Amino acid sequence: MQPVDAERARQLSLFRPLGYQRNSCGYCKSDDGSQYFPHLTLTGLGHVDTSVLGASYFTSSVAVRPEHYEELVNRGWRRSGTLYYKQNLQRSCCPHYTLRLEASAFQPRRDQRKAVNRWNKFILGPAYMRKAARLCPRSREEKKHRKCHFNLRSAVHESEYSNVKRPIDPATKRPLEPAHRFEVNIEGDSVSQAKFELFVKYQTTIHREDVSRWKVKDFQRFLCSGIKRSPASLTKSNALEKKLGSWHQCYRLDGKLIAVAVLDLMPSGVSSVYVFYDPEYEQWEFGKLSALREVAFSLENDYPYYYMGYYIHSCQKMRYKANYKPQYILDPESNTWDPLDGELAQKLDTRPYVSLSRDQSSTAATESSTNPPFEPDVNEEELSLFDIHMPGVLTLDEVKALDLDHWHLLFHGTFVEMIDLVGWEDMRFDSPQSVKGIIAELAAVLGPRLVRDSAVVLFD
Repeated sequence: MQPVDAERARQLSLFRPLGYQRNSCGYCKSDDGSQYFPHLTLTGLGHVDTSVLGASYFTSSVAVRPEHYEELVNRGWRRSGTLYYKQNLQRSCCPHYTLRLEASAFQPRRDQRKAVNRWNKFILGPAYMRKAARLCPRSREEKKHRKCHFNLRSAVHESEYSNVKRPIDPATKRPLEPAHRFEVNIEGDSVSQAKFELFVKYQTTIHREDVSRWKVKDFQRFLCSGIKRSPASLTKSNALEKKLGSWHQCYRLDGKLIAVAVLDLMPSGVSSVYVFYDPEYEQWEFGKLSALREVAFSLENDYPYYYMGYYIHSCQKMRYKANYKPQYILDPESNTWDPLDGELAQKLDTRPYVSLSRDQSSTAATESSTNPPFEPDVNEEELSLFDIHMPGVLTLDEVKALDLDHWHLLFHGTFVEMIDLVGWEDMRFDSPQSVKGIIAELAAVLGPRLVRDSAVVLFD
């Protein structure tokens, strides 16, 4: 490991291990999970509440660099504010698969094109469209091309006020104005009263949540505490730089904030975190509008991939993500990408956990499609992660091959090495209650690159 000077410290991401935990499932609403995961039984899980049907490894951080978060996403991770988690897909009733769209290959469907066109017509208004057609007529070739070709990047920007043609109206001697002034800008993931009030209105109306659930600090922790941002603040001189980190794409109508898309911008991808909007505009399908705009943003700013978050095949509310094609699913065991269409989709129709790399391996015929159940009376959370055999993590032998002795630990503002800890050399890697066991499990889920480029926060 490199010595940690001030410059090196800025290059590190920090992780506080929270460990492997089981949690309730908010998707299938099944009391025993048998609808989607029949092999998870009381006998198989020991004395565990059978309504608790999710399992993930958790870590927290207030300092993750965009390139490191991209590494995590491509290993099946996701974040909620400062909480980062990787699900154990084999031991969850509703497996969460990481989804990725190749932006340059995207072809919008008819209903997606229709959503953009409807919104543009609403913004411009019939009076403006009639007068503009007369004052700024399109050529026959232009009309034919627009009818036969849908240009996503042009379409999503067509009704933005800065792009609207405003010829002089002979009747008023003034520039022609659209029905509404529509503007979209991107800004840092900061808190504002307007954002908070819009968020609460969305959550209480669309998701029927109690207004008392959300305070400003909760909103800030959930959607305004993202990965490190660069440039740190936007100026005229850096406005055209490629943006990285967590940002808010803000939609304003006639000066009023009506929607916010929370985005994590990584070196090679745009990750959609959350979208909330004014329920008064629900009819305009902001889910589609924001997704299409984010694909266009990916294309315009040289991000090859667009990540729509997790995909749960058994959840009907998640199926819409498959309508943005071509989608690829991260194989939970090999961390390679497979097309969602075809073989993978067919297998997901019949069983919740699918790893094509496992199915296609030479030993697939002799292996079970799931891990063997635990003995009765065994609490899974008390086991070493290496005994759970969670897909997509390093094995015990692979972790032992890493240089964990010199992995850095941030202790009261000072970086020390693990080997400096009292008793480190006598601890076991597979002892889940020991410091070395905790560090080894974190290394297993982060992977080799992040072990090199991160430090651990454990005692502060």
